[in-house]
Amino acid sequence: MSARPSATPEMPEVRVQVETLDPCRRQLVVEAPETEVQAAWEVASDQIQRDARLPGFRRGKVPRALVRTRFADEVRRAVLETLVPAVYRRAVDEARLDPVDDPDLKDLQLEEGRPLRFTAVVEIKPTIVLGEYRGVTVRHTPQTVAEADVDATLANLAESRATLLTTARPARPGDFVVVDYELITEGEAPRRESGYAFEVGSGRVLPEMDEAGIGLEAGGERTVPVRFPDSHPRETLRGKTGTLHLRLIEVKEKEVPPVDDDLAKALGVHETLGALRAAIRTELEAQRARQNRRTLEEAVVDALLEHHRFEVPETLVLREIAHRVEHARERLRRDGVDPDRLPWDYARLRDELRPDATRVVRRALLLEAIAEHEELTVADADLEAEIERLAQESGRAPQAVRALLQRQGDLEGMRFALRERKVLDLVVGSAHVEPGKDPA
Repeated sequence: MSARPSATPEMPEVRVQVETLDPCRRQLVVEAPETEVQAAWEVASDQIQRDARLPGFRRGKVPRALVRTRFADEVRRAVLETLVPAVYRRAVDEARLDPVDDPDLKDLQLEEGRPLRFTAVVEIKPTIVLGEYRGVTVRHTPQTVAEADVDATLANLAESRATLLTTARPARPGDFVVVDYELITEGEAPRRESGYAFEVGSGRVLPEMDEAGIGLEAGGERTVPVRFPDSHPRETLRGKTGTLHLRLIEVKEKEVPPVDDDLAKALGVHETLGALRAAIRTELEAQRARQNRRTLEEAVVDALLEHHRFEVPETLVLREIAHRVEHARERLRRDGVDPDRLPWDYARLRDELRPDATRVVRRALLLEAIAEHEELTVADADLEAEIERLAQESGRAPQAVRALLQRQGDLEGMRFALRERKVLDLVVGSAHVEPGKDPA
């Protein structure tokens, strides 16, 4: 534990005692002198007096003595809202700490004419003692593009241009069906829907509904028992059983065009199938190169994390989890689903996301520590070059891209990402890469 006074010509002394609770938490016992408290009380009293109203007195003319007694709570609250944050900021500066979140304040003692005292528990980034980060050995075999990959892409393109034709035969996997159904579940109100459409075998409906549709012709009906999985998004339905009655209205089969020159022309870019295949291979190879690079980077980062053990602030982990949850909610909004209408099990979701969120935080902190040790920085020219690249990709003017980034507050995030890119280039470029499967 240490005690250090803090004072400037403008500010009175603040005494700070710092205790290490764990690698990411510090406890600060802070004291500001009664002279500073009294000065804050006078300022707050002046502010309250200017707006004070009492019977028999004009606004701003209430005597100071009455202000101190009749508006004592308001005066103290004003002192609390201004003095405590100011003293806290000076305390963390004196302790040379950079908290990652707001403090947990306790044991607050604030009275007129007496020193201000409080205890603040803060979370900070851990001190990372760097070991060897150049020349780590990893196993990695770059993946290549096979003809089967090109064929699969062509098949998907043909599938995307398929048309649906009504057929009189029984439904089979791959068909689209239109059904009326009634779902009766224990403890729940019956759910009925008419004209509901889905692709048989796509896995987007209950497995029992998928299977019930197979083999039915238009007009056919089937009743089957259902059981909701224990992992169902709706907690109230997990493990429950019920009955599904389904009536098939229409069966539509997909008519997929052949993979030939006509398909290439229909896509509007290439005149022949050969030219389309070549373009697809070029794009797939570029994608695979990016994937290979990301896989190699993460293999190197995993090796570095294995060699550097350190704790991370819980605040940063929870912040990463919250970011992922909000990202999932935003995806639902884009799909036209109101996330607030879904029964989110946040406790379970937090537990599921925690391991990967913790790794993300550890990764960021370790790369940041290496960047600081290597004194890697991002010059304004680097930032402008990245803005220019984004402008070219989006077909916008660089000034417009910069203005958008500024409005969204993303410029500093871009600078951080560019510095991280420099760290990855350094550690990956110096790594010893051996062929073989990346270690689990």
